[in-house]
Amino acid sequence: MGSVRKASAWLGLVEDHDERYYDDEYADGAESNDAWVTDPRVQVASDTAQDRGRRIATVSPAGFRDARGIGELFRAGVPVIVNLTAMEPDDAKRVVDFTAGLTFGLHGSIERVATRVFLLTPADTQIVTGETMGRGQGGFFNQS
Repeated sequence: MGSVRKASAWLGLVEDHDERYYDDEYADGAESNDAWVTDPRVQVASDTAQDRGRRIATVSPAGFRDARGIGELFRAGVPVIVNLTAMEPDDAKRVVDFTAGLTFGLHGSIERVATRVFLLTPADTQIVTGETMGRGQGGFFNQS
């Protein structure tokens, strides 16, 4: 396969028929043993991450009806990133109120990550910020 064809296939512009890139189990159409199918707006880490306790879910609800899915994930002990940027402001406010009550009731925490994006963490999860100790004291990027 030529380099232009590979690049086009990688970008999804043409179909990639080169079978060597597929995992044998995936190519055979192996079925997963999941008891339930997640909503396509919800992304959860793999089973390996679940075994290690390193799962984080991202949810982009379309309306207040999707708040139940957020609650179920959070009650299961999974940290949830809630992206409300695509919602109407009134529904987004209701979801924020729901998630605030959810985190309060389950002794978790809620933190605003960006405009209309929130991180819900269970009680046993610690949030580590990217702030460095030297930043406020004339760190590496101080150009004065």
